[in-house]
Amino acid sequence: MNESKNPVRLRIAPSPTGYLHLGTARTALFNYLFARANGGEFLLRIEDTDLKRSDDSMVDSIVKGLKWLGFKWDEEVLFQSDHFELYKEKALELYDKGLAYWCYCTPEEIKERRNKCLESKKRWMYDRRCDNLSVEEKEQFKKEGRPKALRFRVNEGVTIFDDLIHGEIKRDNSEIEDFVLLKSDGSPAYNMSVVVDDYRMKISHILRGDDHISNTPKQIMLYRAFNWDIPQFGHMPLILSKDKRKLSKRKDAVDIFDYKNEGFFPEGMVNCLVLLGWSPKTEKEIFSLKELEKIFTLENVHTTPAVFDRDKLEWINGEWLRRLSEDEAIKRLKIYLEDNGLDVDDSGYLVEVLKAMGNRVNKLKDFVEIGRYFFTDDFSYDEKGVKKRIYPGVEIRIEKLITKFKDLDSFDKENMENALRELSEELDCKAGELIHPVRLGVSGMTFGPGLFELLEVLGKEKVIERLEKFVDYIKEEASKD
Repeated sequence: MNESKNPVRLRIAPSPTGYLHLGTARTALFNYLFARANGGEFLLRIEDTDLKRSDDSMVDSIVKGLKWLGFKWDEEVLFQSDHFELYKEKALELYDKGLAYWCYCTPEEIKERRNKCLESKKRWMYDRRCDNLSVEEKEQFKKEGRPKALRFRVNEGVTIFDDLIHGEIKRDNSEIEDFVLLKSDGSPAYNMSVVVDDYRMKISHILRGDDHISNTPKQIMLYRAFNWDIPQFGHMPLILSKDKRKLSKRKDAVDIFDYKNEGFFPEGMVNCLVLLGWSPKTEKEIFSLKELEKIFTLENVHTTPAVFDRDKLEWINGEWLRRLSEDEAIKRLKIYLEDNGLDVDDSGYLVEVLKAMGNRVNKLKDFVEIGRYFFTDDFSYDEKGVKKRIYPGVEIRIEKLITKFKDLDSFDKENMENALRELSEELDCKAGELIHPVRLGVSGMTFGPGLFELLEVLGKEKVIERLEKFVDYIKEEASKD
């Protein structure tokens, strides 16, 4: 809960050097929920100080991703690239106070000194060489036009803060090097711009990943240097893959839109993300965003890394799929099918498909991958299924079944099953010797909904058409031998 007298204000501050990934989305969610649970405000800031790597298309992707998840921010988006002069002004203010100094060391010089230090098996920190330059040396560098960075001078002592998740955290200042405020190209360094913005945005609580714990003492030093109120910090556990390594953009699917494109729902993503490092302390696992806004507390955030389990996401999303109203489920399925080149206007037919697929699907992509035959005749026959289910004379049996199906007045499950089993008795064969090839012929697959349920959904005309095509395929393949 908010322990200060200031209003609760939190922010998410992604960098547009990449897409909206799972970690940022989870951080945004925890900030959003804490703000809403405490009657506060949620803000969005785009940290685009790295002009070379920042990409407008990534900004658009991040914004769309956050909106897709259901987050609404309470003020206009702040772009750091619009405020470079302010960051420079505040950094120079620290220089004027004698709290910072100009560093003329080139990257090559620092690299050389670092390597020597590491070779001697010592811990490297910037050695303050430029804080001890003579007047003559400084003048010489100025004459050379050598680029310079502005460094904050870290004083002796210990920096302590009460983390909202981990409790008290101490850092000896001797372990912190004099950090950069302004880079040699004039752009602001991360810690500088972040502190200035969090202050002017009146941010009361900063929730972010554990990987930022090392930045917090530096930022606290800056708050104190400016004599500004220090916000409360909370650091959330990182997200690991199932094999307990940090999620990788290269090895893992971490882009939120990758999941959207697979047909995961925002409800499912939010529900899964909140369980990555937070527990409701109940047996319940399915929560809407509105429910979470009422019950979310930092007390239930874990201190150990969370493991992202794709199977758990699939299960949660399946639960949401089956909780949607019929109309909403059909609406989303129609859009997804259309986006994948499968237009189906008949809502009644889609309702029957949904019922037939049942618990076999957990995301919309499943309808395309394992239920494609419901929407198009353009499918191939499973190779292993062909080898296993096609036997000498099976085409003759299927032709006899086609004749029986044509004679049915009512093409329902019961009548179709009776017709098939009657034929199996007449042919003195097991029913499965007909059922499996028929499934392969009408769907191209060896698994799926109950065969007769599947046939009923497809309808008499489509079933007969596909079985006749399958017979032709069997005969053509046999002629090649």
